[in-house]
Amino acid sequence: MDYQFKEIEQKWQKFWADHQTFKAESNSEKPKYYVLDMFPYPSGAGLHVGHPLGYIASDIFSRYKRLKGFNVLHPMGYDSFGLPAEQYAIQTGQHPAITTEANIATYRRQLDQIGFSFDWSREVRTSEPSYYKWTQWIFMQLFNSWYNIENDRAEDITTLIEKFNASGTADVKAVCDEDVKSFLPSDWATFTDEEKQVELLKYRLTYLRESTVNWCPALGTVLANDEVKDGFSERGGFPVEQKKMMQWSMRITAYADRLLQGLDTIDWPEPIKEMQRNWIGKSVGASVKFKIETSDSGLRTSDYIEVFTTRVDTIFGVSYLVLAPEHEWVAELTTPEQKQAVEDYIALTKKKSELDRMADTKTVSGAFTGTYVINPVSGERVQLWIADYVLAGYGTGAVMGVPSGDQRDWLFATHFNLPIVQILDAQKDIDVQADPTKEGKYINSGFINGMEYKEAVAFLNNWLEERGAGKAKVNFRQRDAIFGRQRYWGEPIPVYFKDGLPYLVQEEELPLLLPEIDKYLPTETGEPPLARAENWLPKDGGHYELSTMPGWAGSSWYWYRYMDANNNNEFASKEAIDYWKAVDLYIGGSEHATGHLLYSRFWNKFLKDLGYTKEEEPFKKLINQGMIQGRSNFVYRVNDENGKPTNTYVSAGLRKEYKTSALHVDVNIVENDTLDLAKFKAWREEYANAEFILEGGKYICGVEVEKMSKSKFNVVNPDDLIERYGADTLRMYEMFLGPLEQSKPWNTNGIEGVFKFLRKFWRLFHNEDWTFHVNDAVPTKAELKALHKIIKKVQDDIERFSFNTSVSSFMIAVNELTDLKCKNRQILEDMVIILSPYAPHICEELWQLLGNDAGTLSYTAYPTFKPEYLVEDEFAYPVSINGKMKMNLNLSLTLAQPEVESILLADEHFQKFLDGKAPKKIIFVKGKIINVVV
Repeated sequence: MDYQFKEIEQKWQKFWADHQTFKAESNSEKPKYYVLDMFPYPSGAGLHVGHPLGYIASDIFSRYKRLKGFNVLHPMGYDSFGLPAEQYAIQTGQHPAITTEANIATYRRQLDQIGFSFDWSREVRTSEPSYYKWTQWIFMQLFNSWYNIENDRAEDITTLIEKFNASGTADVKAVCDEDVKSFLPSDWATFTDEEKQVELLKYRLTYLRESTVNWCPALGTVLANDEVKDGFSERGGFPVEQKKMMQWSMRITAYADRLLQGLDTIDWPEPIKEMQRNWIGKSVGASVKFKIETSDSGLRTSDYIEVFTTRVDTIFGVSYLVLAPEHEWVAELTTPEQKQAVEDYIALTKKKSELDRMADTKTVSGAFTGTYVINPVSGERVQLWIADYVLAGYGTGAVMGVPSGDQRDWLFATHFNLPIVQILDAQKDIDVQADPTKEGKYINSGFINGMEYKEAVAFLNNWLEERGAGKAKVNFRQRDAIFGRQRYWGEPIPVYFKDGLPYLVQEEELPLLLPEIDKYLPTETGEPPLARAENWLPKDGGHYELSTMPGWAGSSWYWYRYMDANNNNEFASKEAIDYWKAVDLYIGGSEHATGHLLYSRFWNKFLKDLGYTKEEEPFKKLINQGMIQGRSNFVYRVNDENGKPTNTYVSAGLRKEYKTSALHVDVNIVENDTLDLAKFKAWREEYANAEFILEGGKYICGVEVEKMSKSKFNVVNPDDLIERYGADTLRMYEMFLGPLEQSKPWNTNGIEGVFKFLRKFWRLFHNEDWTFHVNDAVPTKAELKALHKIIKKVQDDIERFSFNTSVSSFMIAVNELTDLKCKNRQILEDMVIILSPYAPHICEELWQLLGNDAGTLSYTAYPTFKPEYLVEDEFAYPVSINGKMKMNLNLSLTLAQPEVESILLADEHFQKFLDGKAPKKIIFVKGKIINVVV
């Protein structure tokens, strides 16, 4: 029977599901290997052909590792809390859980029909109470922990309380808020319980603080930086403004150094590691205090502004100080004369996201507060400005402007006519641009004049510290992570408030379930949607936290739940964690570099500190799959002389002869860039009477590579391709498109070739009448050579994740075996094993036809490569006479020159070329040439 892919694929997908073929053992004597995909958010659109790329690669690798004798964990689940389902709920009134369930059903159907070897017994959904119970539990552990700098790890908050009881704050070295109190143990003893809770909150790893956030009024929620583009929400395009709100935050900054150091221990793409290094942004420098001049302004505030700088050596060149527009002291430090200008500038700043502010290095803007500060080393008065390139959350929210050494400061000073002071004799052309050199000796720099860079830095750090005006300091660009959304569809935070203070719910109360509400919008008074819940009250009085957890909460630990997905008593058992340890291979998008991948590493380190896990890093190897881009097709509508569109469409090659407009056309009615005219007419009503100007009897469409999207009609649904060609063809074709890590355009034009290859492979096992037929003869040398070439090639390719090169090698191998008329069971059975990670359905069928038990293919052994089968024992020597090639002569490579000469001279064909002449000399190079001189 011909290759009936539909029946074969449905048969084996059902078999795998019924027999749980890919269920991983929780413990095994085999070596373990954990392969993980970044789990999807189940959107209503389902999968397009770009989505499975990484999943297919991870599945090939998982199937290969099983053949290599590993106990493979390859799970899948859904990141099922999120904004899209909630937006749909707001529009329709339908509960997000219903939408999410329907979307998951679509995803599951699509994933199953591609033939992935997932262990579905471990499926997780972040929106299931049985899962988010443990997300809430991890939040509680963070709340009950502090970071001990002395031990460089998180500890239970009780150890901090013990220190307070024993010696107050004297021995405490902690990552904490700036405004912690200093007290003796006797003072601590007199604190009320409320006062103690207030002070402890300044040390907890998750805590409340007023933060500047991206607030989207239309969506009624805070957005992450990557959800904001050019001052508008990525979803919906609504205006976003900067707003101060009391928010939950997590002290990821406590782990900044460990997050940096860990990057050197993991096998990740260097661009991802560099993005994290830049995001964390470790800077070695100094903290400097500039006193506020209050004598003539009468302002009442702290008496100095603290600035962090990496170039304390340039302090004599400071010509102005800048505060972030959202800095808490701006209003207090603004004089009445400058009040309007400052308020107007702040209003403009609120319309920009922090990312936009950091990225815009060309626009110069700012407002003078009217206040001056005093340079601690020179005693000079310095103007205090606000400007949007300074962020309140980075460092102290204040920077010093040194125009001669920093181009941004130079532009600012030039724009606002502020002084530009040369501070090094090696600086050049500072009237044209800044010169950031550290070379030369200091000038115009008071008591460090004549010093060089290193000497000046050390001297200034000591000088400032001795006078209480500053000190050497390490700073990080990274800020603590905001942990909350003013939305409904997310994990409830397991906290209630009483007398204004937060308290954790009892552990036995978990999960704190998401309550039912009548609408999914904020209340009329602006409170989050959870405020609509009726009778949702803690038993101890007060009220629950009304924000839900952010989108990254559930994904920051999910790989551990896969290890022990059905455990009701722990997020995962110690035994499961000890066995699986960490993810060996993680495949997913690079867009998560400073989000999920950073937060996951943070939570992993925290869980290790508390003894729940063993590994410092969660993901040993990471691969970022490239994006599959859309390949759009266009038709060209002819316009009349007045530019008015007609209903005539001209083929691409003739369009220059007419005035035309290019229109996107559905790629699913185009094949090899040729438009199906009947389908085009049926596609939309306005095209029903379309007329065409053809070339060569065909309508050829235009082509352009763009992002795959519905609006461009270039989305290709894998369901359609599977219906037409089968899942094995889709799997192999997605790999064939190009290297896994590279982005590439989707082009269906070549898929027919992969389908023909699979049909040709099926044909190897059948006679002319499609009757299954193999023999048990001893394999020939040529057959063994063809087999062992592909054994080695595929093994090498998979080990280095070069899946595209394997596909072309399979085609070559099958062509060779076809030419050899190979029907040998031994050869063909090994071929089935080698191909099975790529095309599992056809291989399962052939494996069974070969007489093996159903389902055993996945756990058989990968064939052993034997290099001796690739060693050539014969060579077709090119034979030249007087330098001109005349013939080839097959000879054993074991022969020496006398034997070669004897065989050559006895060859009748060679004698004809001599034309009766005797050779003067025979030049023989073993394995290369024979040259005869006559």
